[in-house]
Amino acid sequence: MKRKINCETARDFSVEKALEKLGHFPKRTTEQEAWFLSPFRSETQASFKVSKIKNRWYDHGEGVGGNVIDLVSRILKCSIKETLDYLNNGITDFSFQQQQVFNKNEDQIDITKIQELTHPVLIQYLNFRGITLIISKRYCKEVWYRYKGAQFFAIGLKNHKNGWELRNKLFKNSSSPKSYSYLKKAGTQLIILEGMFDLLSLAVLNNSLLEVSDIVVLNSIDFVKDIDKKIPKYESVHLYLDNDMAGKKATQYLIQTYNQVIDQSSIYKNYKDLNEFICNEKGKIS
Repeated sequence: MKRKINCETARDFSVEKALEKLGHFPKRTTEQEAWFLSPFRSETQASFKVSKIKNRWYDHGEGVGGNVIDLVSRILKCSIKETLDYLNNGITDFSFQQQQVFNKNEDQIDITKIQELTHPVLIQYLNFRGITLIISKRYCKEVWYRYKGAQFFAIGLKNHKNGWELRNKLFKNSSSPKSYSYLKKAGTQLIILEGMFDLLSLAVLNNSLLEVSDIVVLNSIDFVKDIDKKIPKYESVHLYLDNDMAGKKATQYLIQTYNQVIDQSSIYKNYKDLNEFICNEKGKIS
């Protein structure tokens, strides 16, 4: 059994490696130190120093520093216990409500590179969410972007206006313009899902269904009214929306408005969404 770390042993975890896991990379390095753009604010000159000898960080812009626990808890805005869980497991089950969500003004997220999914941190996160790399590559890309001078990478799903939904184990955000994703195969059947991981989870459960269907990923429940005009041209429409108040309200609206709409949420009736279902039912899925 893996022994859990405590505050004393956690302090030995490399500050430089922790920053890398959090999506921050050095602007310059020597044998004794590494310099980063501060993860706490926007800047163009690297003022954030990591001592490789002492394994400590110091932010010259703010005049503050500390150890790896101070750093991770401040960046993630989480408790010491959650920080220890993160350092112990590599991946932690932080609620997205507790995570930092970027302000999505158009000039704040700049996409710098789009490629096939290869980064081990993203692959590890996909595995944690019960998704295989083969399935993920069918629908998603690895997207690198800059936010206020800092570099990040994420699993990306492109929307129909060429914006990106961006997910990694720490952040949930999107680039502008924000919209729904529409994957067309000229079929007579439409699948409507709420988010990126709902799409990937349905592919785990029944990818053959997706292969013969057009697909809409809302990326926000607010886009229901934007996509409902597409529904009349389909013979059947299958809904896989969240089992929360907003998802149920949207499902009720679409079922009452269109005769060909079918609610499929009973498949994961004991869970919030499809991804929570497959993460908890992995061993029972053949």
